[in-house]
Amino acid sequence: MTRATDDVIIKTVSRIFTPFIQIFALYVIMHGHHSPGGGFQGGVILGASFILLVITQGLDRTRRRFSQKLGTIFCSIGLLIYSGIGILCLILGGNYLDYGKLNKILPVIAAEARSLGILGIEIGVGIGVMAVMYSIFSDIVTGGE
Repeated sequence: MTRATDDVIIKTVSRIFTPFIQIFALYVIMHGHHSPGGGFQGGVILGASFILLVITQGLDRTRRRFSQKLGTIFCSIGLLIYSGIGILCLILGGNYLDYGKLNKILPVIAAEARSLGILGIEIGVGIGVMAVMYSIFSDIVTGGE
């Protein structure tokens, strides 16, 4: 098990920087459909912020805030968002992830529907990647227990 570090400076700096890292990760996810980056990169950054907490605060303390069960739920939610948008496009008469068909249920033109569909996919991927990164790190640290 990973124990918390005894260095007060490291603990304090990680507690101060973690929210900024998470805000940056959310920025990358939310702007991924307009610029390079997006769900995967933002999810990795968000997962890395939780890994930083494990390294500096200890696994037990971090698991009180982000348990394995919560990680599994986030993995499922990310997959559900991604696949749900794709299936919704199929139901609306398009191909899988044909975001232009979303304008049948959204009050926007097809180009805006594509942008919103991509944003939804980026959010789903970001949530899923974050949870999987944290889960993989947690499994490595605990030896799969």
